[in-house]
Amino acid sequence: MIPIQRLLNRIRWDEEFGRGSFEIGYLDHVARRVVRIPFSRLHFEEGDRFSFELEDETGERTVVPFHRVREVYRDGIPIWRREA
Repeated sequence: MIPIQRLLNRIRWDEEFGRGSFEIGYLDHVARRVVRIPFSRLHFEEGDRFSFELEDETGERTVVPFHRVREVYRDGIPIWRREA
């Protein structure tokens, strides 16, 4: 299985692969479930290999560690899932 950081970088930087509508599903500890969000709401800080920020509807950002990403979807179809 491809590491999540590598897959997210491929979505960001590979123009051919990055075409489409991407979503990630991450484990939200407050909601106690996997929450799906559009890739466009993710922000990556240069050099941070452990986390990314997600922006909610109000513009507030929350740090999410990569290990909490559980699934990735392209055009609604799952393309990556973390093994339990």
